[in-house]
Amino acid sequence: MSLKYLLCGMAFVACATIAEAFDNVPESISASISLKVPGNGAKHYPLTFQKSQNNNGTYYLENSEKMPLTMSQNIVTGNDGLRISVSITALEDIYFNYNQQMATGFRHDDCLFYMPGFWYRRNLRSPKEAPSFHTSDSWIVSEDRLSAPLTGIFCEKKQRFMAVNRLDQFANSTLATHREGEIILSDKTSLGHTGFENKGGVATLSFGFPYREAPKSYIRKLTLAPAVTAYQHLKKGETILLTWQITEGEAEDYSDFVRHTWEYCYDTYSPKPVDTPYSIEYMKQTLSQFFVSSFVDKYPLVYNSGIHLRTDACTSNGQAEVGFIGRVLLNAFNAWEYGWECNREDLKTNSAKIFDSYLKNGFTEAGFIKESVNFDKNFEDPVHSIRRQSEGLYAIFHFLAYEKEKGRKHPEWEQRLKKMLDMFLQLQNADGSFPRKFRDDFTIVDKSGGSTPSATVPLVMGYKYFKDKRYLDSAKRTADYLEKELISKADYFSSTLDANCEDKEASLYAATATYYLALVTKGEEHKHYADLAKQAAYFALSWYYLWDVPFAPGQMLGDIGLKTRGWGNVSVENNHIDVFVFEFADVLRWLSKEYKESRFSNFAEVISTSMRQLLPYEGHMCGIAKVGYYPEVVQHTSWDYGKNGKGYYNDIFAPGWTVASLWELFTPGRAETFMENNYK
Repeated sequence: MSLKYLLCGMAFVACATIAEAFDNVPESISASISLKVPGNGAKHYPLTFQKSQNNNGTYYLENSEKMPLTMSQNIVTGNDGLRISVSITALEDIYFNYNQQMATGFRHDDCLFYMPGFWYRRNLRSPKEAPSFHTSDSWIVSEDRLSAPLTGIFCEKKQRFMAVNRLDQFANSTLATHREGEIILSDKTSLGHTGFENKGGVATLSFGFPYREAPKSYIRKLTLAPAVTAYQHLKKGETILLTWQITEGEAEDYSDFVRHTWEYCYDTYSPKPVDTPYSIEYMKQTLSQFFVSSFVDKYPLVYNSGIHLRTDACTSNGQAEVGFIGRVLLNAFNAWEYGWECNREDLKTNSAKIFDSYLKNGFTEAGFIKESVNFDKNFEDPVHSIRRQSEGLYAIFHFLAYEKEKGRKHPEWEQRLKKMLDMFLQLQNADGSFPRKFRDDFTIVDKSGGSTPSATVPLVMGYKYFKDKRYLDSAKRTADYLEKELISKADYFSSTLDANCEDKEASLYAATATYYLALVTKGEEHKHYADLAKQAAYFALSWYYLWDVPFAPGQMLGDIGLKTRGWGNVSVENNHIDVFVFEFADVLRWLSKEYKESRFSNFAEVISTSMRQLLPYEGHMCGIAKVGYYPEVVQHTSWDYGKNGKGYYNDIFAPGWTVASLWELFTPGRAETFMENNYK
């Protein structure tokens, strides 16, 4: 039986492999159901597939031993592959967990794997304490860990892939009294499981319902826990229907595979903008209260206190961080610009104090920014990062550009920036990369190049502002490194500073960096950088949720109605969602125009509307103590950053960066405006 279907205008081909699998049961397909009687260990029933006599694509799933249920499976071929519908009817009250596997026919050793927002390639950038091939070559996880409930397997040698995704309504979740072993759910859930397994050397898709995690569950940062299998109650006479889609296709490489799969998932789950009542003006007005409430001016550095705060108090502390989770200078610029727009003297005065204090006291002996200072402990971090230094430069450039436009000049700041960019040229390696971490004397602490795209942005800005081609040449060399080591290898890693693994921010920064270069180049060079930005953007997009994870009653995030679509997972190590977007929505809108791809701009709108949902204001504090202090560690799955777990936040958060990220999201076009100006 041979099928060839074109899927959604893409190179998805549901070929003979999938259809023939059902002609080769049990070689290609297997299934089982586990039944649990409370207080007893579960009993496992392997199932056989018996084709119905009417030959309508229906199979009866049976076991040689009589079971207290009946099961059937219907397989329908269509333009988008095979749709599998499993029906389970209880003949008496049961607690069940259903599992199914489909062999891809690919050698496991020839394959790379994909569970969006959680698993890329083999997760070998992640440590053994997080889900990765270091621990096992087979992983099954709960669907809510993933930005789309899908698992894909890509065979590099054959340049083919196979994927399975769930199509049911995701309306319910429920609480469980335990997080490991065999657990009975207290009510109905919509969450199943998905993953991949090595079955006798063959890469195999594995999926089922309700959720299961094996060989380990991931419950906390760098904390693997024993496996878990959930059992749901099905009353006598009750039927449950479960639906999965299996697709197959060709891809040139892993990047092409991710692109195909993201487009397929976007079209399948069709995320729409979230109906949030907050205008951009209202968002900024409310967020601006953070600028006022967090202002600290009793130390040599003046700053907005935005890191390591307690959600239940939001009391300012003595910690000032320029980039990463603090974003002191970017918040200062945002408040400065907004203060002038709205004639807010309080914001203008406070921001001027911040910039003046950093100009006077905010640089090291060598001339780098003092990027992380803890006045409570009288400690200044001696280790610099290319990311925080770059983010500080970025903010100062916007400040200077704004000031120059208004006819105000700051020659001391300009000299500081020139010196820093010149030191960047000294730091850059021969291959175009930048070390992730280093000291004031230029000795290297972490040579990893994963943070390199952070530096591209201020280098391009420096070229435009100072008209110094050395900075553009340096930026182009970073792009050479990005293309060779990250983008072409589909290996985005180590951008975030509190983890060292596959992460969203590495791909997001790579897309942003090449977008900046595309803005200042023409012709074939422009097209080349645009193509790189587009390729990296698909990886960044793959971290963002295309569906709404269900929460159980009593879990705060669900009770206040959070829709997860548009929110991005963070990294393999840090399995929570957040509002990290900054300029990425601008990149998506620009790519949408450049390539006439409406999915990009449409999803940017999903992001923009969805990330407004947890705005804390009087009567709608969302579990946060102060108005405008936007939450950070949003725990959407069975994982916690240290406290509280699914449906809540960690007790410590960093609104410094969340406010900055949302402010950039709601201030579109900054990069393009900066590049269009003629600085004199």
